[in-house]
Amino acid sequence: MNEKLLRELSAWLTQAGLAGTAETDIVSGVCERCVTAGIPLGRAHLFIDTLHPVHEGRLFRWGFGPNEPLVHEYGRTSLEGLDASGPVSLDVQATDSWRRGPFYNMLQTGASRLRRRLNADTKDEFSLLPDWFAAGMTDYVAIITRFAAEGIIGEMDAVYSSWGTRVPDGFNDGQLAALEGIVPYLALAIKSVSLARMTRTLMETYLGRDAGQRVLSGRIVRGIAERIDAVVWFSDLRGFTRIIDTAPEQVIPLLNDYSDVIVSAIHEHGGDVLKLIGDGTLAIFTAEDRMHACNAALSAAIAARQGVAELKKRRAAEDKPVTDMYLGLHVGKVFYGNVGSRERLDFTVLGPAVNEASRIAAMCRSVDQPVLISAAFADVADMKRRLVSVGRYALRGVSHPQELFTIDPDS
Repeated sequence: MNEKLLRELSAWLTQAGLAGTAETDIVSGVCERCVTAGIPLGRAHLFIDTLHPVHEGRLFRWGFGPNEPLVHEYGRTSLEGLDASGPVSLDVQATDSWRRGPFYNMLQTGASRLRRRLNADTKDEFSLLPDWFAAGMTDYVAIITRFAAEGIIGEMDAVYSSWGTRVPDGFNDGQLAALEGIVPYLALAIKSVSLARMTRTLMETYLGRDAGQRVLSGRIVRGIAERIDAVVWFSDLRGFTRIIDTAPEQVIPLLNDYSDVIVSAIHEHGGDVLKLIGDGTLAIFTAEDRMHACNAALSAAIAARQGVAELKKRRAAEDKPVTDMYLGLHVGKVFYGNVGSRERLDFTVLGPAVNEASRIAAMCRSVDQPVLISAAFADVADMKRRLVSVGRYALRGVSHPQELFTIDPDS
């Protein structure tokens, strides 16, 4: 083995972790350098758990066939620590593979390394070994690189790696020792990059895409806000209180179903969801050109209503509670930034335009219209050709009556 190349590999991994190199590039870079240095790897995979609303973790592959993706995001393999009565499902395939796999066995026994010479007698001992044996692997090594208690975040408590070779006699002692010396550096680099990715995901999931990016870029000083021009979207669900009172066990699944439809429509048309307030959704559409922002918001409104209509049919067919969306749209100047206490900040929008959007949405019940749009919005470019007036109304907290509009079904 080339000791110089192995020493350089440790330094390369350190730099890759600091640079935020993609996990797939780190894994392939390690494997290729190991081969060059004299460790005869045939294939490898590595996985790490994460904090994500859908995925439990990510698996990275090297040396597999062209039909095997380099990255696989797997769903939840355990409900431990969760309220299993909620709408949480297991990833059946990942769960079965995990529970019959070598790492589950190692966690039960407390082992950090497991090795199997692959042959007809050993290949069926664990779930993944038949595939590795069929691919020509003669030796298999599994390594768990555990984190200290202070370094654990959620279920991200270790890096799990598997290593195989096609050499007839398998790995020799020197090659195994070298591999075990490299793996901690690899685990640290993968953990570093995964933490950065996880942070971005959580920021965008809980704060919104644009707000999350702004916070990560350093816009975290209390009181710092930017005055921007934006379309403000405020929507909520019809009869939500009644549903809570009559079918409380259905509330969370119902909110999730309707939020999926509404938030997806907003995102697909370039909007940013800033806040989910019970059954309410606060979002903004921004653009250099106000007409572009208004067109995007109106397209999102139409898409959301179509999605809600389809969702109602599906839920009604399953005998589940259904409802509808009320939406208010307004355009104007808003303050966009940090507000709150020293210990708890919120990145949001504030200003009269936000209040008016909320008041307009609240008028939907009185006017019996699913969508209401302000005169300021309607006056942008040729927006009125797609709208129809529903009359002038006094809005609570707004000094003068406003003409309100809704979407023209014939436009």
